[in-house]
Amino acid sequence: METIEDEIVTRQLPPGTRLDEVELAQRFAVSRTPIREALIQLASAGLVELRPRRGAIVAQISPQRLMEMFDVMAELEALCGRLAARRITPEERQRLLAAHEACAAARDGQDPDRYFYLNESFHLALYGASHNAFLEEQARNLQRRLRPYRRLQLRIHNRVLNSFSEHQGIVDAILSGDEALTVTRIRDHIRIQGERFSDLIASL
Repeated sequence: METIEDEIVTRQLPPGTRLDEVELAQRFAVSRTPIREALIQLASAGLVELRPRRGAIVAQISPQRLMEMFDVMAELEALCGRLAARRITPEERQRLLAAHEACAAARDGQDPDRYFYLNESFHLALYGASHNAFLEEQARNLQRRLRPYRRLQLRIHNRVLNSFSEHQGIVDAILSGDEALTVTRIRDHIRIQGERFSDLIASL
């Protein structure tokens, strides 16, 4: 699925392109079942539209729409962080620290894709520490929509290293109970992600 995802995000498969299950199955040497499941997942992320009698079509997502989504993500995660700074339990502190430390190996190995998956665990730990189930649900939903873009922006030179440093600042602010500083650092972190994704697209 990630290959198709990358090709959609980088416009190798431009909006309006029909994604034929048979052709994709032949290309990836798999049956149609995993292709169908991948297209359903891509549709849930908003990258593909599933239309009756027309099959799967690459969706149109404008750069402005993406930046708006990153703006909302920044506010959702900032609110999660503010609440976490106030409500985080000792167990959740350990979970957040463990998720952050796990990212260090991927950072040191210069492996942006591995870092991304470990980075997801960090953000999910942050959402959970907010102790607001509705907020966590909304943050997870938008994170799912932005997932391919957040993954690709990590391929920008030095982005993994910088991302880890930003996470360190967020962890320090949360564990010190500084709500205002947590909000500022999370907003900056997410908005930088949107900017780096724009840089990546411009370079292709």
